[in-house]
Amino acid sequence: MIQIIAGKKGSGKTKRLIDMTNQTAHESYHDVLFLDDDNRYMFDVDHKVRFINVADYNIKSMDMFLGFLCGMLSQNFDVGTIFIDAFVKLCKTDLSAAGPLFEAMVRLSEKHHVDFVLSVSADPATLPEFMTCYLI
Repeated sequence: MIQIIAGKKGSGKTKRLIDMTNQTAHESYHDVLFLDDDNRYMFDVDHKVRFINVADYNIKSMDMFLGFLCGMLSQNFDVGTIFIDAFVKLCKTDLSAAGPLFEAMVRLSEKHHVDFVLSVSADPATLPEFMTCYLI
């Protein structure tokens, strides 16, 4: 399953994502990951959550980002939810071109029983059609 929290900058997306992360960490028996583009929120997420600063891994394209997700899932079969803050910055692509990435994430979600929750800095009304069904 993929869920998207969308909104303009300063609308509270990250706070909501962190709250969802911490709630999931308390309720889930699976591993929970939180991906971000810096360490700013490292101490805001529960200590049970694996916080990953994706900027440390020099990801330069959407394909590299997908490979990064696949690598995480291949090394840990217990991952249940991956929270991704600053999705647009991390995937290194324009949202209108992210269709293949979403298709791949849907396949990953189904095959590995992992949920993805993304924060996207964009007005929900301007999201590409393929993303609107994932809005929460």
